[in-house]
Amino acid sequence: MAEEITVNEFRKIDLRTAKVIHCERVEKSRNLLKIVVKMGSEERRIVSGISYFYQPEELIGKTLIVVANLKKARLMGLESQGMVLTAEDGDFLSVATTDRDSPSGLRLF
Repeated sequence: MAEEITVNEFRKIDLRTAKVIHCERVEKSRNLLKIVVKMGSEERRIVSGISYFYQPEELIGKTLIVVANLKKARLMGLESQGMVLTAEDGDFLSVATTDRDSPSGLRLF
C-alpha cells in the first residue's frame, strides 16, 4: 500500500472524464498509444504505454478517467498532456472508465 495522504493532498489531483475521439499506435514504439481525448470543450493528446493490452480501435468512444493536471511530458518526441488511469497486475491491465455514458470533462471527487 502507498503512503496515506490527507483529503487536501488528494484534492490537488484533477481527475476528469475524457472521451476518446482518436487513437493510434506511436510509430517506432512497441507499447505506446497516442490517444486524443475530449474533456469538455478541450482536446488533449495523452501518450500511454498500454498497446500490449488494447488495440487503438477498442478505446475510441470510451469515456476514460484521466489525471488532467499532470505536468506535461515528452515520450518518443510527442507531448503527453495527462495520464490515463489503469488497474494493472502483471499480465492484466484495465483502463478506468465510467459505468455510464457521462459527459466529458466532469471532475471526479
